[in-house]
Amino acid sequence: MPTDTSSTPTRRSIRTTRAAARRLRRRPVLVLTTLTTAFAIAASATAMAPAPATAQAEPTPAIALASFTKALPDSLTEGVATSVPAAQIESTLDRADDAVAASKKVTTDIAASKLDVGTKDTTVETDDLAQAVSDLESVSALPLLLDTRDATAAVEAEVAQVNEQTGALQGRLDAAVQKEKERLAEEKRKAEAAAKAAAEKKAAEEAAAAAEARSNSSSSSSSSSSSSSSAGTSKRAASGTSAGAAQATARSMIGSYGWGDDQFSCLVSLWNKESHWNYQAYNSSSGAYGIPQALPGSKMGSAGSDWKTNPATQIAWGLGYIDGRYGSPCGAWSHSQSSGWY
Repeated sequence: MPTDTSSTPTRRSIRTTRAAARRLRRRPVLVLTTLTTAFAIAASATAMAPAPATAQAEPTPAIALASFTKALPDSLTEGVATSVPAAQIESTLDRADDAVAASKKVTTDIAASKLDVGTKDTTVETDDLAQAVSDLESVSALPLLLDTRDATAAVEAEVAQVNEQTGALQGRLDAAVQKEKERLAEEKRKAEAAAKAAAEKKAAEEAAAAAEARSNSSSSSSSSSSSSSSAGTSKRAASGTSAGAAQATARSMIGSYGWGDDQFSCLVSLWNKESHWNYQAYNSSSGAYGIPQALPGSKMGSAGSDWKTNPATQIAWGLGYIDGRYGSPCGAWSHSQSSGWY
Protein backbone atom coordinates (compact mmCIF):
# COMPACT_ATOMS: atom_id res chain seq x y z
CA MET A 1 0.00 0.00 0.00
CA PRO A 2 1.57 3.40 -0.93
CA THR A 3 2.36 5.80 1.91
CA ASP A 4 0.89 9.28 1.92
CA THR A 5 4.10 11.30 2.14
CA SER A 6 2.14 14.52 2.52
CA SER A 7 0.87 13.48 5.98
CA THR A 8 3.43 10.93 7.21
CA PRO A 9 6.59 12.50 8.72
CA THR A 10 9.86 11.18 7.37
CA ARG A 11 12.50 9.63 9.61
CA ARG A 12 14.77 12.65 8.96
CA SER A 13 12.07 15.16 9.94
CA ILE A 14 11.34 13.19 13.14
CA ARG A 15 15.01 13.21 14.11
CA THR A 16 15.29 16.94 13.29
CA THR A 17 12.33 17.62 15.55
CA ARG A 18 13.90 15.54 18.33
CA ALA A 19 17.21 17.37 18.04
CA ALA A 20 15.47 20.76 18.08
CA ALA A 21 13.54 19.80 21.19
CA ARG A 22 16.73 18.72 22.96
CA ARG A 23 18.48 21.98 22.01
CA LEU A 24 15.58 23.99 23.40
CA ARG A 25 15.67 22.02 26.66
CA ARG A 26 19.41 22.63 27.08
CA ARG A 27 19.57 26.24 25.79
CA PRO A 28 19.00 28.01 29.17
CA VAL A 29 21.66 25.88 30.80
CA LEU A 30 24.07 26.40 27.92
CA VAL A 31 23.63 30.18 28.05
CA LEU A 32 24.18 30.21 31.79
CA THR A 33 27.21 27.94 31.46
CA THR A 34 28.72 30.10 28.72
CA LEU A 35 28.27 33.28 30.75
CA THR A 36 29.63 31.65 33.88
CA THR A 37 32.68 30.38 32.02
CA ALA A 38 33.25 33.77 30.40
CA PHE A 39 33.05 35.55 33.74
CA ALA A 40 35.41 33.01 35.29
CA ILE A 41 37.99 33.49 32.55
CA ALA A 42 37.64 37.26 32.71
CA ALA A 43 38.05 37.23 36.47
CA SER A 44 41.13 35.06 36.25
CA ALA A 45 42.66 37.29 33.60
CA THR A 46 42.02 40.39 35.74
CA ALA A 47 43.59 38.79 38.79
CA MET A 48 46.69 37.91 36.85
CA ALA A 49 47.18 41.41 35.37
CA PRO A 50 50.38 43.10 36.74
CA ALA A 51 50.06 46.05 39.18
CA PRO A 52 51.08 49.60 38.07
CA ALA A 53 54.87 50.21 38.29
CA THR A 54 54.55 53.48 40.26
CA ALA A 55 51.79 55.33 41.92
CA GLN A 56 52.56 58.19 39.54
CA ALA A 57 51.48 56.22 36.42
CA GLU A 58 49.02 57.90 34.19
CA PRO A 59 45.39 56.97 34.90
CA THR A 60 44.02 54.19 32.66
CA PRO A 61 40.65 54.18 30.97
CA ALA A 62 37.76 52.52 32.85
CA ILE A 63 37.29 50.02 30.01
CA ALA A 64 40.20 48.53 28.10
CA LEU A 65 39.96 46.26 25.02
CA ALA A 66 42.59 43.65 24.42
CA SER A 67 43.34 41.14 21.66
CA PHE A 68 44.79 37.75 22.59
CA THR A 69 46.86 35.90 20.04
CA LYS A 70 48.27 33.23 22.36
CA ALA A 71 46.62 30.08 23.72
CA LEU A 72 45.13 30.28 27.19
CA PRO A 73 47.48 29.18 29.97
CA ASP A 74 47.13 25.65 31.30
CA SER A 75 45.90 27.09 34.57
CA LEU A 76 42.74 28.26 32.74
CA THR A 77 42.02 25.06 30.81
CA GLU A 78 42.65 22.45 33.49
CA GLY A 79 38.93 22.23 34.38
CA VAL A 80 37.65 22.04 30.79
CA ALA A 81 36.47 18.47 30.04
CA THR A 82 37.10 16.46 26.85
CA SER A 83 33.58 15.79 25.45
CA VAL A 84 31.98 13.68 22.74
CA PRO A 85 31.11 15.71 19.62
CA ALA A 86 27.56 17.10 19.65
CA ALA A 87 26.70 15.28 16.41
CA GLN A 88 27.63 11.94 17.98
CA ILE A 89 25.54 12.69 21.05
CA GLU A 90 22.50 13.53 18.88
CA SER A 91 23.00 10.32 16.91
CA THR A 92 23.17 8.30 20.12
CA LEU A 93 19.99 9.91 21.45
CA ASP A 94 18.23 9.23 18.13
CA ARG A 95 19.14 5.56 18.37
CA ALA A 96 17.77 5.51 21.90
CA ASP A 97 14.45 6.95 20.68
CA ASP A 98 14.33 4.37 17.87
CA ALA A 99 15.04 1.52 20.30
CA VAL A 100 12.20 2.57 22.60
CA ALA A 101 9.79 2.95 19.66
CA ALA A 102 10.71 -0.50 18.30
CA SER A 103 10.24 -2.11 21.73
CA LYS A 104 6.76 -0.62 22.05
CA LYS A 105 5.84 -1.67 18.52
CA VAL A 106 6.76 -5.34 18.97
CA THR A 107 4.74 -5.48 22.19
CA THR A 108 1.74 -3.96 20.38
CA ASP A 109 2.13 -6.34 17.41
CA ILE A 110 2.21 -9.40 19.68
CA ALA A 111 -0.95 -8.28 21.47
CA ALA A 112 -2.71 -7.64 18.15
CA SER A 113 -1.74 -11.05 16.73
CA LYS A 114 -3.28 -12.92 19.71
CA LEU A 115 -0.71 -15.66 19.13
CA ASP A 116 1.29 -17.65 21.67
CA VAL A 117 4.90 -16.50 21.31
CA GLY A 118 6.21 -18.81 24.02
CA THR A 119 6.54 -16.24 26.81
CA LYS A 120 4.08 -14.39 29.01
CA ASP A 121 6.28 -11.29 29.33
CA THR A 122 6.04 -9.51 25.98
CA THR A 123 7.38 -6.13 27.14
CA VAL A 124 10.88 -4.70 26.98
CA GLU A 125 12.32 -2.91 30.04
CA THR A 126 13.38 0.60 28.99
CA ASP A 127 13.57 2.41 32.35
CA ASP A 128 17.38 2.12 32.54
CA LEU A 129 17.68 3.49 29.01
CA ALA A 130 15.43 6.42 29.88
CA GLN A 131 17.62 7.22 32.91
CA ALA A 132 20.80 6.97 30.82
CA VAL A 133 19.31 9.33 28.23
CA SER A 134 18.37 11.81 30.95
CA ASP A 135 21.91 11.69 32.37
CA LEU A 136 23.45 12.26 28.93
CA GLU A 137 21.19 15.21 28.21
CA SER A 138 22.16 16.75 31.54
CA VAL A 139 25.91 16.46 31.14
CA SER A 140 25.84 17.42 27.47
CA ALA A 141 24.36 20.80 28.51
CA LEU A 142 27.73 21.63 30.15
CA PRO A 143 30.25 20.43 27.54
CA LEU A 144 33.05 22.67 28.79
CA LEU A 145 32.82 21.51 32.39
CA LEU A 146 31.58 17.92 32.26
CA ASP A 147 32.92 14.87 30.39
CA THR A 148 30.13 13.32 28.22
CA ARG A 149 32.06 10.21 27.18
CA ASP A 150 30.85 7.93 29.99
CA ALA A 151 27.26 9.14 29.70
CA THR A 152 27.26 8.54 25.94
CA ALA A 153 28.71 5.06 26.37
CA ALA A 154 26.06 4.27 29.00
CA VAL A 155 23.25 5.19 26.60
CA GLU A 156 24.80 3.13 23.80
CA ALA A 157 25.06 0.10 26.12
CA GLU A 158 21.42 0.41 27.17
CA VAL A 159 20.34 0.81 23.53
CA ALA A 160 22.14 -2.43 22.65
CA GLN A 161 20.40 -4.27 25.49
CA VAL A 162 16.93 -2.94 24.55
CA ASN A 163 17.50 -3.83 20.90
CA GLU A 164 18.57 -7.35 21.88
CA GLN A 165 15.37 -7.92 23.89
CA THR A 166 13.26 -6.40 21.12
CA GLY A 167 14.91 -8.61 18.50
CA ALA A 168 14.24 -11.72 20.56
CA LEU A 169 10.55 -10.87 20.89
CA GLN A 170 10.31 -10.08 17.18
CA GLY A 171 11.83 -13.46 16.36
CA ARG A 172 9.28 -15.20 18.58
CA LEU A 173 6.45 -13.31 16.90
CA ASP A 174 7.68 -14.14 13.39
CA ALA A 175 7.92 -17.84 14.30
CA ALA A 176 4.40 -17.84 15.76
CA VAL A 177 3.00 -16.14 12.64
CA GLN A 178 4.65 -18.71 10.36
CA LYS A 179 3.36 -21.58 12.51
CA GLU A 180 -0.17 -20.17 12.31
CA LYS A 181 0.04 -19.89 8.52
CA GLU A 182 1.10 -23.53 8.28
CA ARG A 183 -1.72 -24.61 10.58
CA LEU A 184 -4.34 -22.79 8.52
CA ALA A 185 -2.94 -24.22 5.29
CA GLU A 186 -3.12 -27.76 6.71
CA GLU A 187 -6.70 -27.24 7.85
CA LYS A 188 -7.63 -26.01 4.39
CA ARG A 189 -5.95 -29.01 2.75
CA LYS A 190 -7.81 -31.44 5.00
CA ALA A 191 -11.14 -29.71 4.37
CA GLU A 192 -10.62 -29.85 0.62
CA ALA A 193 -9.65 -33.54 0.77
CA ALA A 194 -12.72 -34.36 2.87
CA ALA A 195 -14.99 -32.45 0.46
CA LYS A 196 -13.49 -34.30 -2.51
CA ALA A 197 -13.93 -37.69 -0.83
CA ALA A 198 -17.52 -36.87 0.06
CA ALA A 199 -18.26 -35.80 -3.51
CA GLU A 200 -16.74 -39.00 -4.92
CA LYS A 201 -18.70 -41.15 -2.48
CA LYS A 202 -21.94 -39.38 -3.34
CA ALA A 203 -21.32 -39.76 -7.07
CA ALA A 204 -20.56 -43.47 -6.68
CA GLU A 205 -23.70 -44.01 -4.61
CA GLU A 206 -25.83 -42.16 -7.14
CA ALA A 207 -24.34 -44.17 -10.00
CA ALA A 208 -24.96 -47.43 -8.17
CA ALA A 209 -28.54 -46.41 -7.40
CA ALA A 210 -29.15 -45.47 -11.03
CA ALA A 211 -27.70 -48.77 -12.23
CA GLU A 212 -29.82 -50.69 -9.78
CA ALA A 213 -32.96 -48.83 -10.85
CA ARG A 214 -32.32 -49.60 -14.50
CA SER A 215 -31.53 -53.22 -13.74
CA ASN A 216 -34.69 -53.66 -11.70
CA SER A 217 -36.74 -52.06 -14.44
CA SER A 218 -35.34 -54.31 -17.18
CA SER A 219 -35.68 -57.48 -15.09
CA SER A 220 -39.38 -56.95 -14.30
CA SER A 221 -40.37 -58.54 -17.69
CA SER A 222 -39.68 -62.07 -16.45
CA SER A 223 -40.68 -63.88 -13.30
CA SER A 224 -37.15 -65.03 -12.62
CA SER A 225 -35.89 -61.48 -12.96
CA SER A 226 -38.69 -60.19 -10.75
CA SER A 227 -37.69 -62.61 -8.04
CA SER A 228 -34.14 -61.39 -8.24
CA SER A 229 -35.24 -57.73 -8.13
CA SER A 230 -37.19 -58.27 -4.93
CA ALA A 231 -33.96 -59.34 -3.30
CA GLY A 232 -32.30 -56.06 -4.33
CA THR A 233 -30.28 -57.52 -7.23
CA SER A 234 -30.86 -58.36 -10.89
CA LYS A 235 -29.81 -61.60 -12.56
CA ARG A 236 -28.59 -61.26 -16.13
CA ALA A 237 -27.97 -63.96 -18.64
CA ALA A 238 -24.31 -64.76 -18.58
CA SER A 239 -22.53 -63.27 -21.58
CA GLY A 240 -19.38 -64.49 -23.22
CA THR A 241 -16.36 -64.03 -21.03
CA SER A 242 -13.83 -63.10 -23.72
CA ALA A 243 -12.87 -59.45 -24.26
CA GLY A 244 -14.61 -59.42 -27.63
CA ALA A 245 -17.80 -60.91 -26.22
CA ALA A 246 -17.78 -58.41 -23.35
CA GLN A 247 -17.38 -55.51 -25.79
CA ALA A 248 -20.30 -56.84 -27.86
CA THR A 249 -22.42 -56.93 -24.71
CA ALA A 250 -21.46 -53.36 -23.88
CA ARG A 251 -22.24 -52.24 -27.45
CA SER A 252 -25.74 -53.63 -27.11
CA MET A 253 -26.32 -51.79 -23.83
CA ILE A 254 -25.15 -48.24 -24.62
CA GLY A 255 -28.09 -47.54 -26.90
CA SER A 256 -30.40 -47.24 -23.89
CA TYR A 257 -28.28 -44.26 -22.79
CA GLY A 258 -28.54 -42.56 -26.17
CA TRP A 259 -24.83 -43.04 -26.88
CA GLY A 260 -23.45 -43.76 -30.32
CA ASP A 261 -20.32 -45.24 -31.88
CA ASP A 262 -18.13 -42.33 -30.75
CA GLN A 263 -19.01 -43.00 -27.11
CA PHE A 264 -18.47 -46.74 -27.58
CA SER A 265 -14.98 -46.00 -28.91
CA CYS A 266 -14.20 -44.00 -25.74
CA LEU A 267 -15.61 -46.85 -23.61
CA VAL A 268 -13.38 -49.39 -25.34
CA SER A 269 -10.31 -47.20 -24.70
CA LEU A 270 -11.30 -46.59 -21.07
CA TRP A 271 -11.82 -50.24 -20.10
CA ASN A 272 -8.86 -51.39 -22.18
CA LYS A 273 -6.79 -49.22 -19.89
CA GLU A 274 -8.55 -50.38 -16.72
CA SER A 275 -8.81 -54.15 -17.25
CA HIS A 276 -8.38 -55.09 -20.92
CA TRP A 277 -12.07 -56.12 -20.63
CA ASN A 278 -11.13 -59.02 -18.32
CA TYR A 279 -14.08 -59.70 -15.98
CA GLN A 280 -11.69 -61.31 -13.47
CA ALA A 281 -9.17 -58.45 -13.43
CA TYR A 282 -8.11 -57.70 -9.83
CA ASN A 283 -5.84 -54.92 -8.56
CA SER A 284 -4.11 -56.28 -5.49
CA SER A 285 -2.89 -52.86 -4.35
CA SER A 286 -6.27 -51.10 -4.41
CA GLY A 287 -8.81 -53.94 -4.40
CA ALA A 288 -10.49 -52.81 -7.65
CA TYR A 289 -12.21 -55.63 -9.54
CA GLY A 290 -13.77 -56.54 -12.86
CA ILE A 291 -14.04 -54.92 -16.27
CA PRO A 292 -14.91 -51.43 -14.89
CA GLN A 293 -12.48 -51.89 -11.95
CA ALA A 294 -15.08 -51.06 -9.31
CA LEU A 295 -13.55 -50.09 -5.99
CA PRO A 296 -14.37 -52.12 -4.05
CA GLY A 297 -15.70 -54.78 -6.38
CA SER A 298 -18.65 -55.48 -4.08
CA LYS A 299 -20.21 -52.21 -5.26
CA MET A 300 -21.27 -54.10 -8.36
CA GLY A 301 -23.50 -56.27 -6.17
CA SER A 302 -26.17 -53.60 -6.60
CA ALA A 303 -26.39 -54.65 -10.25
CA GLY A 304 -26.49 -58.40 -9.58
CA SER A 305 -25.37 -61.02 -7.14
CA ASP A 306 -23.27 -62.65 -9.88
CA TRP A 307 -21.02 -59.59 -10.24
CA LYS A 308 -17.87 -61.66 -9.73
CA THR A 309 -18.50 -64.01 -12.67
CA ASN A 310 -20.88 -62.28 -15.11
CA PRO A 311 -19.36 -59.66 -17.45
CA ALA A 312 -22.87 -58.39 -18.30
CA THR A 313 -23.53 -57.50 -14.63
CA GLN A 314 -20.21 -55.70 -14.38
CA ILE A 315 -20.83 -53.79 -17.62
CA ALA A 316 -24.33 -52.74 -16.53
CA TRP A 317 -22.98 -51.35 -13.27
CA GLY A 318 -20.05 -49.70 -15.03
CA LEU A 319 -22.25 -47.91 -17.57
CA GLY A 320 -24.51 -46.64 -14.79
CA TYR A 321 -21.50 -45.36 -12.85
CA ILE A 322 -20.10 -43.56 -15.92
CA ASP A 323 -23.48 -41.99 -16.71
CA GLY A 324 -24.00 -40.76 -13.16
CA ARG A 325 -20.45 -39.50 -12.60
CA TYR A 326 -19.28 -38.20 -16.00
CA GLY A 327 -22.34 -38.17 -18.23
CA SER A 328 -20.75 -40.24 -20.98
CA PRO A 329 -17.87 -42.66 -21.70
CA CYS A 330 -15.94 -39.90 -23.46
CA GLY A 331 -16.27 -37.74 -20.35
CA ALA A 332 -14.90 -40.57 -18.21
CA TRP A 333 -12.09 -41.24 -20.70
CA SER A 334 -11.06 -37.58 -20.74
CA HIS A 335 -10.88 -37.54 -16.94
CA SER A 336 -8.87 -40.77 -16.93
CA GLN A 337 -6.34 -39.35 -19.37
CA SER A 338 -5.84 -36.18 -17.32
CA SER A 339 -5.76 -37.70 -13.83
CA GLY A 340 -4.98 -41.40 -14.33
CA TRP A 341 -8.28 -42.64 -12.86
CA TYR A 342 -12.00 -42.25 -13.36
